[in-house]
Amino acid sequence: MSQSNSDRRKFLKNTSVLSGMFLLSGLQNKIKSETIAPNKVPPIFANRIKFAVINIDHPHIYGMTDAIKRGGGELVALYAKQPDLSAAFLKSFPEAKLVKSEKEILEDSSIHLVLSSGIPDERAPLGIRVMQHGKDYLTDKPGIITLEQLAEVKKVQKQTKRIYSIMYSERFENKGTEKASQLVKAGAIGQVIQTVNLAPHRIFNGVGKTGSSVRPDWFWDKKRYGGILTDIGSHQFDQYLHFTGSTEADVLMSQVGNVHHPDKPLFEDFGDVMLSGNGGTGYIRVDWFTPDGLDTWGDGRLTILGTDGFIEVRKNTDIASGLKGGNHLYMSNKKEMVHIDCNNETLPFGPLLVDDIINRTETAMSQKHCFLATELALKAQKSAKILNIKK
Repeated sequence: MSQSNSDRRKFLKNTSVLSGMFLLSGLQNKIKSETIAPNKVPPIFANRIKFAVINIDHPHIYGMTDAIKRGGGELVALYAKQPDLSAAFLKSFPEAKLVKSEKEILEDSSIHLVLSSGIPDERAPLGIRVMQHGKDYLTDKPGIITLEQLAEVKKVQKQTKRIYSIMYSERFENKGTEKASQLVKAGAIGQVIQTVNLAPHRIFNGVGKTGSSVRPDWFWDKKRYGGILTDIGSHQFDQYLHFTGSTEADVLMSQVGNVHHPDKPLFEDFGDVMLSGNGGTGYIRVDWFTPDGLDTWGDGRLTILGTDGFIEVRKNTDIASGLKGGNHLYMSNKKEMVHIDCNNETLPFGPLLVDDIINRTETAMSQKHCFLATELALKAQKSAKILNIKK
């Protein structure tokens, strides 16, 4: 082996070790650490609000419930049509009282907030009923699946002044993405120019509480879930708006297709979008092609390009580095090239939403942003060209 090759290998080995030990503190100093200490947050007092859950057709409800409990919410009631889903939920959250009807929750004046992960086409109508009963609403994504639903939701929200929030969990519940938000806000990579979101998912999952090893009939019906850009893509439109700071945007191109599931004619397994807004550009790709060999439900990746550097978040896994788990953030800017383990980050969405419910503020997510992310997804879905790949 030549001396130059030996030196190069030694350099690469040392670099891989050190990459996990440097992080950005403000914009001035490098601090050696394998992980980042969690953000200091004010203490959260229990039972700040009372909340209930109506309909639990998707297991995202578990993460949603945990988020509100982290914010000081007290779970008091559950209504769901399926006894097996109810039994599983109550095993994790035994404090909830199982009630016999939606009406019991809607007419309980002590309940401030309702959560739902019902069948997607039923989420907006329920949210309207919730707001009309003087309560705030947090729904799983997609929170709205047609432009007609969106218009009605916006109308009722304006009339009632209640909060209609959508859990864009690929930002709110991912610690690597939360750290990226902090770095972008601090100016670590300059002005953001573009985001690239790759969001593959596995159809038959079974990973943790949120895994669905068997998909229900509505999962395969576009009329029930809204299409792949409306469904999975809603996460990515949220991140695009958030990181670019765009308050206006246009869909330049969108396409969807059913490439590999001919036995499910109402299903879409691939989609992508190009966006242009007043804060930057964006590209989104969503699909249902996560292979069985991957150690998670999807190798979700977010790349943020700035004028002074870039950030890449490996949300759920990183097969290139061999590092275990997710929440890996890579950044290069004018000062350094770093890897940050973000697993100790604090997720602020739940506490902030509870604050908003109490104080009638918009710190967790503005209502305009919530609706604009959904509107872009719906317009991209409606205008999408049908992808036709010849075999």
